[in-house]
This record gives sequence, structure tokens and C-alpha cells, in this order.
Amino acid sequence: MAYEAELKFLKKLLAQFHLNMHLVNQNHKIDESVDLGLRKFLGLEEMYEKDFSILCQRIQPNTIYQISDDFFCSYIILLLPSSPEEKDFLIIGPFTDQDFSRQDIYRAVEKYHVPPNLTERFLQYHAGIALLSNSSPIPSIINAFAETIWGDSDNFITKNIDLSLSESYIDAIPSSILDVITEQKDISFKMQLLEKRYAAENQFIKNIAQGNYHKAEASFESSTLFDIENRMKDPVRNIKNYCIIMNTLLRKGAEQGTVHPIHIDRVSSEFARKIEGVSSQEGGKNLMQEMIRKYGLLVKNYSMKDYSLLVQKVITRIDTDLTADQSLNMHAKILNISPSYLSTLFRKETGITLTEYVNRKRVEYGVLLLNTTNMQIQTIAQHCGISDINYFTRIFKKYIGKTPKEYRNSIGS
Repeated sequence: MAYEAELKFLKKLLAQFHLNMHLVNQNHKIDESVDLGLRKFLGLEEMYEKDFSILCQRIQPNTIYQISDDFFCSYIILLLPSSPEEKDFLIIGPFTDQDFSRQDIYRAVEKYHVPPNLTERFLQYHAGIALLSNSSPIPSIINAFAETIWGDSDNFITKNIDLSLSESYIDAIPSSILDVITEQKDISFKMQLLEKRYAAENQFIKNIAQGNYHKAEASFESSTLFDIENRMKDPVRNIKNYCIIMNTLLRKGAEQGTVHPIHIDRVSSEFARKIEGVSSQEGGKNLMQEMIRKYGLLVKNYSMKDYSLLVQKVITRIDTDLTADQSLNMHAKILNISPSYLSTLFRKETGITLTEYVNRKRVEYGVLLLNTTNMQIQTIAQHCGISDINYFTRIFKKYIGKTPKEYRNSIGS
């Protein structure tokens, strides 16, 4: 198949946004994998032929189609360059570009007279498909792919096709189909969706545990892992509850990333205070994005998965209070082990001596204070755990290449 490498790359890229991609040949029947099984579950298999197969026959070359279907979902479909006898179609979706609330879908199913035993199915289905915001890079990605297969952007066009529900939509569903939608099928459907959501949560936690907050951000922005349902009448209280859930999951992720509880608790407490200050839904969503980044960076900076328990305790004590006695002898005394053993173990696991590790941390903190405060350098040195300004200046220059004064002047310039 032509463009095999490009298609493979595109599929991996779209998967980061929880978007499915299917290659469909004109000679093969389109099945339930295209819409994640919704039509089949509803007993409407004939709609695969109506909605996709017939549509594909009408698709023109060098055109990107965005299709809005009968179920409030969207798909991107295009015809790949091939011989006239062998047509291959690329189908991307389902996704939605509208942030449907539960009330929105209730209004829609009421308008189209969708019966109650189908309503929950619509709600659950939309909780499991990707939501693409206005700032989503997906259109740019698709356009870049189109330029790859068709050349310049002048060589193709984009068309929108609306297959939205008609007022008589419910008449298209035979009564025999409605009758066979049993409670057991509803339970099975809900079980599948819950299993999918919990699997997504576990992957989200795993990404944080690995410090891969970019993947966690993409998951949050492009999927409905945290689909905001109005479980409470007060929308602000509702978004606060979701922020609390997010804080809990991120805490578990940081814990799995072997960050010491003292650091996790500090960040968790900070966000607990911020959550109570949320005053709008938009503010809550922005706070959740901030939480993902902060916890991801927490794991990157404080994960100790490669260290023994003894070295973990030493590093945690250093990171917690640079003004304390951070000498090798003090750490050995606290751990009730010999200084020589601790020295050997620490250097073996970190690659540097304990004293060098402490000095690096003190200089890093000094750089932070020089950038964010107007404190005198003598005071900064004391906050870094060094009372001798000359010694502080000497080790600062060793690692930064400038004295604290020279560094501060360079910031101002």
C-alpha cells in the first residue's frame, strides 16, 4: 500500500488524542469498529451500509470530508491516492467538537423523541469518545497529511457534510429492535464503558508516575476521561468535585512514581486550597491542567525509583530542609549506620558525593531565590543553609560560572 509509513505514523499520532483510524477498502464491508460498536449495539447494523459504505462511494479524490452523523458524532473521511480499480478510504473518528453536557443530550433526545431506554446509551457513548477543542491540533495534522499525499495545499479542498438527526429519527428504529434492548444489555454496555474509563484512568496515573505529563495533558484535553457531567445543581461545586478527583488521581500517580509523601502532601495541600477558590467551570478546567503539569514535574524532579530506601531517606531530608545539618555524619547518625557505608552507598547510587549533592541543591535554590526575590545575597545564602557568604559565593560560581552578584546583575540586564 502506498504511503504505508505515513499512515503508520499518522495512526500513532492520532492515538495520542484517543482517535481511532481505519483503512477501508471498497471491496470490504464496513463493520462496527468504525463507530466503536454503537450502531451494532442498537441493532442498527444496516446503518453501516447507509452511513459509511454508500457515502464512501460518493467521495471525491483530493477532498477532506468532515461528516457529522446521526448520533452527534463527527468523522474525517478521505480517499487515498490509488488506482481506479482499488479504492482505499481513510476514516478517522468518532469524535465530537462540542462539549455536550448531560442536559444538552437530554434536550436533543427529547427533541428527536428518543425513548428513555436509549437515552442512557447516548449519554454513556458520548462520555467515551474524544472531545476536540477549538485549539486542537488535529485539523493541522490532517492538513499536513493531505499535503503529503496530494502535494500543495492548493491541490485539495475540505467539505462538511451534515447527517444530523431528523425529527422523525425514531421512526427509523424498528419497534422490534427497541423491544429487544433489555436491562441486561444496558448493564453490559455500562460495564464496558466503566472498564474503558478505569483503564484510561490507570494509563493516566501511569503517565504521571513516569513523569510523562505531556501524555497526561493530551489524554485530559482530547478524551472524556474527565467528562464533566453536571452531577450537582451548582456548576461551580460540580467542577470543584472533579478537581478533587483529579488531585486524588495525580497524588496516586506521584506515589507510584516513588515521590516521598512529604513532597506529594505539599503539592496536594496547595491544590486543595486552590480548588476551594475556583469560581467558574473554565477556572476549574484550567486548574486541572495546571495540576497535571505540576504533578508531572514533581515526579520528574523528586522521583527516587532508582534509589535504595536509605538513600531515599537522605535525599528526602536534604530536599525538605536545606538549612538543617546536612553533613554526612548527621545523616549517618540519624539512620544509625556508619558514615563510610553511607558515603559509599550514596556515591554508588547517585554518582556524586553527598556533599556535592547538597551543594548542588543549595545552589539551585539560590538561583531560584535570586530570580524570584529581592532578598540580600547574605540572606539568600542563609536560606540555602550556608552562613558563610564567601563559601556560598565560591560554590555558586563553581556550578553557575558567576558569583551570585554577577548572576543577579545578568538577570537585570
